Amino acid sequence: MAAQHSKTFICKHCGRDVPYAAPGTHHRNHCPFCLYSRHVDIVRGDRKSRCGGMMKPIGIVERPDGEFLIVHQCQGCGFISKNRIAGDDDDTVLSTLSRQSLDDRLL
Repeated sequence: MAAQHSKTFICKHCGRDVPYAAPGTHHRNHCPFCLYSRHVDIVRGDRKSRCGGMMKPIGIVERPDGEFLIVHQCQGCGFISKNRIAGDDDDTVLSTLSRQSLDDRLL
């Protein structure tokens, strides 16, 4: 019998149960509740990073096509990545992060 794979994981930052499916993106790369992630990829989706550090959401940027991305920084090694916002991300947390990004640019 083939092994059953979980359809969810527990966020290492907020402890919430997170579905692997992410509306609007192919790879779930952050918690929709707190927006934290883990440093698991070298190249998006490969799951080959050995770091495993917590990826803190530090800002939001806009691509030339108008899509907004969350900027994450690894708290272990400092690696920075940009990830698509998923359709189930918490709007209040996104709004707070967006205001922080704007405040940082104005300082």
